[in-house]
Amino acid sequence: MLDRDGFRPNVGIILLNQKNQVFWGKRIRTHSWQFPQGGIDRGETPEQAMFRELHEEVGLHPNHVRLVARTRDWLRYEVPDRYIRRDARGHYKGQKQIWYLLQLIGHDWDLNLRATDHPEFDAWRWHDYWVPLDVVVEFKRGVYEMALTELARYLPRHEQRNRYLRSGMRARDVELQGGPMHRAGSLLLNPGVELPPGASFDPDPQNSVPAELEALPFPGMAPRST
Repeated sequence: MLDRDGFRPNVGIILLNQKNQVFWGKRIRTHSWQFPQGGIDRGETPEQAMFRELHEEVGLHPNHVRLVARTRDWLRYEVPDRYIRRDARGHYKGQKQIWYLLQLIGHDWDLNLRATDHPEFDAWRWHDYWVPLDVVVEFKRGVYEMALTELARYLPRHEQRNRYLRSGMRARDVELQGGPMHRAGSLLLNPGVELPPGASFDPDPQNSVPAELEALPFPGMAPRST
């Protein structure tokens, strides 16, 4: 099923664990790594195709994941002629994709690369969110970068408070131990405490919702493209 410009509708999946690391799959019998992806069948919505591909490629069901976000528009890449069947050249140009950001709420052992008789991957691992794109086939790298960049704003944010204040310790107790405190939002810090590179304080990150998400159907979801 191609659109009028020769692009096949497709979905891509960025699957996170609880550390915001991403599922990185090694394509069967190759040295290239990629995210799960697959075509949208006739009559399917992108979301239905995403859940089907999620099971076919990594063995997960909807109850194993939380849907965090999706790209607002189609992201396209063209496939070089050498990768296209001769009888399709001139008609098929490449893929147009909706990308989904999911978080695994199940366990690593729920993953199954042999969920079907036609596996796509023969190995997998968790990797930092900004994966090394030099191991991705060259013509897909631009789309990967666009998808990762657009969806990065929706990465689940982890509570930082207990990294600096021990659980149950009152701010006054910390003041008595360490002297004067700095205030950042509603969080008190000793002057000698340094933040990790690039870190910032959010007094209540679990309740912080970007303004652009408040009007969406549910948190983190962008409206469907038509």
